[in-house]
Amino acid sequence: MITLAPILLVLLAFGIGGVAYLHFEGLGAKGRLLAALRGTSGALLALLLLDLTCARSEAARRPLVLLDGSLSMTAAGGRGAEAQDSAEAWGEVRRFGENPVAPDTAALYARSTLRPALLAATAMDRPVIVVTDGVIDDARDLPPDLLARTAVRLFPRADIIDVAVLRLEGVEQVTLGDTLRIGVELGRAGGAGAAVTLELLGRGATPLLTRAFTLGPSGGHVVLVLPTRALGAGDHLLSVRVRAAGDAEPRDDLRQLLVRVSPLPGAVLLAAPPDWDARQLYATLRDVAALPVKGYFRLGAAGWRSMEDQRRVPTDEVARAARGADLLVLKGDAGEVGRGVHPRAIWRWPSGEGGETQLDGDWYTAPVSGPSPLAGAWAGIAVDSLPPLTRVTPIEPGPREWVGLGVQLGRRGAERPIIVGRDSAGIRTMLVAGDGLWRWAFRQGSSEEAYRQIVAASVNWLLGAADSAAGAARPIRRVVPLGSPIIFARTGPANAAPVIATIAGDSGMRIDTLRFDGAGQAEMRLTPGRYTYQFQGGGHGVVAVEPWSEEFVPQPSVLSPKASASTAGISRSALRDRTWLYAVIVLLLAVEWWLRRRAGLR
Repeated sequence: MITLAPILLVLLAFGIGGVAYLHFEGLGAKGRLLAALRGTSGALLALLLLDLTCARSEAARRPLVLLDGSLSMTAAGGRGAEAQDSAEAWGEVRRFGENPVAPDTAALYARSTLRPALLAATAMDRPVIVVTDGVIDDARDLPPDLLARTAVRLFPRADIIDVAVLRLEGVEQVTLGDTLRIGVELGRAGGAGAAVTLELLGRGATPLLTRAFTLGPSGGHVVLVLPTRALGAGDHLLSVRVRAAGDAEPRDDLRQLLVRVSPLPGAVLLAAPPDWDARQLYATLRDVAALPVKGYFRLGAAGWRSMEDQRRVPTDEVARAARGADLLVLKGDAGEVGRGVHPRAIWRWPSGEGGETQLDGDWYTAPVSGPSPLAGAWAGIAVDSLPPLTRVTPIEPGPREWVGLGVQLGRRGAERPIIVGRDSAGIRTMLVAGDGLWRWAFRQGSSEEAYRQIVAASVNWLLGAADSAAGAARPIRRVVPLGSPIIFARTGPANAAPVIATIAGDSGMRIDTLRFDGAGQAEMRLTPGRYTYQFQGGGHGVVAVEPWSEEFVPQPSVLSPKASASTAGISRSALRDRTWLYAVIVLLLAVEWWLRRRAGLR
């Protein structure tokens, strides 16, 4: 639709040029050319001021082809070569995906993330074609309006016979002498046979355990059990491999788990006497703590016993476990074995063993107003509806201590703190001065959940103290899939300097620098293998990159093929974007000036 303003401005420009040369200058017929030059340059300037948009055909521009560069395109049954040949014939190719495996060579990506590439491509005002196998990880996040204007060409992966190890479930730390249990989730596709063989392999592919297993229609779940005595103390990279007849994709048959077998447990609970609070705390610690837990109780002169199997335990063994624990939990009076130890954190549950006054009654919990590391544990929990505690030991928090929970006798009277904590000289200490918390766990629902949350939050805070073995940073996940980065989280001050790390693996040694972002995290990209790292200034550990990727596992397509929308044939561009118009205006003015000089005008 043509608007009236541009026409009026063009007529006005030519009118001004005609009046200037034919009337005021009085050139008559000789001034027609000058009037035309003045009118044309003025009209073009007026149109540039309006900044009109002009339609142009898409056929004049080469399409931008977004080619799926993920590992699934080269997996068994994939059509990556065919897709690449077609993409190069259709337009300018740009690969998309996330986490490049080899950024300096052919682009291969560990995940098929399309959204960032699609947003960038559609902003360039060019026809966009997406070439993929249809397995897109962020399909739900794609803007519908942009996807509607994008052509999608599918090269779906062919159906293959495949049995894959989908997931491993197991603890990362166990105590020497315990039993290691690894849950294995298997997937089955393409009519694969039901009979498979599972192998648990140690370092150097040494077989540790073999088990035959029958899969269900879509897969199955099996638990592998191995005594830690077969491994010994230290860090062990264990591999679980499945063997099946006719399996077409071997790269999804093996997954890895890094297990640390410690001569001593990570958390030790010493209870004297073993009341209900001690027994419930031990059971919950084993469920929520991400480290090995050992519990010991003492019955008078009968000595110490294990809370796991009630067997007698020598006093020196209990003392050795207490000295080597990261977290020491003292319920009651542990005697000499609980003295002179220096763990990373101490969690005390006094029971009047020091002669303190104890107040019996129904003590109901009440929320505290001040900040505390346990505040998040009460989210969604009606604190005043929890079962009452049976006994409270009066305590007075110090100026540097925080209060995590308070109680009131019969919901009336003065509020007394029962959970306090402090961080002093790098050792975190928490004190629980109340008996009867076990009642929360015995009542199902929100009370049981509140107990688990408070125990988990307490362990997280207590173990948040500096760890001399971990040093300045610790890996969030010690084993990551192919193409994913090892992410380190800073354990020291947030504004500390970058950390220099020495990385040693089967392929050699390298020195890298961890530069932490605002969230206190830094990434390190490694090829598949087992690596040891050593931080400058202290701290060391073991990490690994497994050769498995979810891109190798057959997955259903989430995109459908489609041509671009009919409106994609026409686009619009601003008149000011056409730089040749500026050159034409300058040329017209220059010619007009030259002719004016020839006519004797200034």
